[in-house]
Amino acid sequence: MNPDQNIAFRLNPALDLPALASQFKAQGRIQIRDALDVKTADFYRSVLQERTKWGLAWQIGAEGPRASRFAETEALSDTEKQAICQKAGDAVGRGEYGFVYHQYAMLNAYLEQWEPEHPLDRLLEQLNDRPFLDLIRQVTGVHSVIKAEAQATNFGPGHFLTEHDDLHSRDPRRVAYVLNLTIPDWKSEWGGFLNFFDKHGNIEAGFKPMFNSLNLFLVPQRHSVSHVAPFAPVGRYAITGWAMDP
Repeated sequence: MNPDQNIAFRLNPALDLPALASQFKAQGRIQIRDALDVKTADFYRSVLQERTKWGLAWQIGAEGPRASRFAETEALSDTEKQAICQKAGDAVGRGEYGFVYHQYAMLNAYLEQWEPEHPLDRLLEQLNDRPFLDLIRQVTGVHSVIKAEAQATNFGPGHFLTEHDDLHSRDPRRVAYVLNLTIPDWKSEWGGFLNFFDKHGNIEAGFKPMFNSLNLFLVPQRHSVSHVAPFAPVGRYAITGWAMDP
């Protein structure tokens, strides 16, 4: 028997959903502290930090998004990886959209069976089960969502995601979520904040990537992930995705 099957996915039973719903209604976004049972959060933190074969995702301006899986990413030299970051940064300097971060495409991995019985396969199922979707429905008031898309992300030093609104021409995205699973003592100076912007480009709110916190926000909403500092000793680990309509 796979020992990972004994790890149950549990939300924190002490969450006050009506109070959280009231807070969300006022702003259209929320950071829920201690969202998961501690054992659940610790387990999936270890999975991301120790057992995930990271690829690389990036976009350099108008070239469109690109992604490489683990083997392709490992074959890149440090110079080639730095060049990708530099080119993406140059595009941002020209006022274009761009991003660079480590990624594990959970849905593709699940459907294509990249690593059978990997814990992230089970997590994808759990994110699409009733307890997690009910939490999203009850807190956000968006009761039409029926599924959750997910990717594992690791923003390392120098990685970033510029301002965007998550609207997509094909996917019926209603609520975006970020389940933060990086180290508990992440320092503000290391960056990696989920920032939200008003119409003037001012930061209205910034959510630190606090361990075992769940960020929820309505789509569309202008936001970004700020640069992770070059001196950050670890990556900003998270599960990110969208709760979607049929």
